[in-house]
Amino acid sequence: MEFKTYMCLICGWVYDEAAGLPDEGIAPGTLWKDVPLNWACPECGARKDDFEMMAI
Repeated sequence: MEFKTYMCLICGWVYDEAAGLPDEGIAPGTLWKDVPLNWACPECGARKDDFEMMAI
């Protein structure tokens, strides 16, 4: 499986599916579609709608 990364269009913070966000209860390997809808960017508070998939 190939994991993807998603970048916040407001502040540039990056969510990496392979790494997840364990400090916020999102396990490594959690796909973006499985991140809760009410989750917000830990840097600026932006919603999931403000993120875009990016290739690294």
